[in-house]
Amino acid sequence: MFAAAIDRFGGPEAITGHALPVPPLDADEVMIAVDTAGVGSWDADVREGYYAPRNPYFPLVLGYDGSGIVAAVGSRVRRLKVGDEVYSYNWENPKGGFYAEYVAVPADKVARIPKRLDLRHAGAIPITGLTALQGIDDALKLKKGEAIIIHAASGGVGTLAVQFARLRGARVFATASGLEGVELVRELGAHMTIDGKRADIDDQARRFAPDGVDAILALAGGDALEKCMNVLRPRGRLAHPNGIEPAPKKRRGLELIRYDGISGVREFERLNAAVQAAKLKVAIAECYSLAHAYKAHERLAEGHVIGKIILSIHAS
Repeated sequence: MFAAAIDRFGGPEAITGHALPVPPLDADEVMIAVDTAGVGSWDADVREGYYAPRNPYFPLVLGYDGSGIVAAVGSRVRRLKVGDEVYSYNWENPKGGFYAEYVAVPADKVARIPKRLDLRHAGAIPITGLTALQGIDDALKLKKGEAIIIHAASGGVGTLAVQFARLRGARVFATASGLEGVELVRELGAHMTIDGKRADIDDQARRFAPDGVDAILALAGGDALEKCMNVLRPRGRLAHPNGIEPAPKKRRGLELIRYDGISGVREFERLNAAVQAAKLKVAIAECYSLAHAYKAHERLAEGHVIGKIILSIHAS
């Protein structure tokens, strides 16, 4: 099979095309013929050697989420069958990741794609969708009528979090990247959206919520987030996925919740239900061929990504 892999840690240029064996299939695994692979900052972190195992195995096929069609199932798999359209998030990929024509994944990390989405859009959201939904529902436990700031809302996680927050009946104040990001996030349902580089973020947020906001979902750190935190009510909640840099610091009277998006049968069932109920729109920033995976990483490094970058495995 063709795969995009690295033979050493390094920059985007370290990603090159490889001809590799199709991974073997264990009894509790599913073989997916990959259609779409997600590209995220975590992929770049692994490429550069962060999260690396002590004795890394090369060539290392990147990619932790995507979609495709079930090509084979292990002898113990009953929930899925050959021909199913599925999506998956699997952080531990000892047999290689989704930047390939085939990937072998534990069956409990795989689900049929939601009826609203095609393979391309479903392949963009396993990590971002689970992270967004678990931030809103599990970390923040957001309730109807509450006011929330979603900071850095125009990225892959934020564009989905805005829609899930609206689904739960919250009032959403969002910061976004540039005019394009502001317009997109407004279209996705935020009640008020401003550019995250504005100096008066806290003043604008207070106009939106004079009594303070109940919660913040932080998808970026730094000075702008500190300004958002000034608008939190006493005993307000701030949640952020692990990996946000610089990570926000604890303040008196603030509940700080760090979390990771996790995948499993129940988690995907909840995501599918939320995708349907929210009539979810998935913003694709850019799409690259598998042979040009290094270009996707170059684009990622430029920043200001509105939505999610993906690889189309069969595009030329």
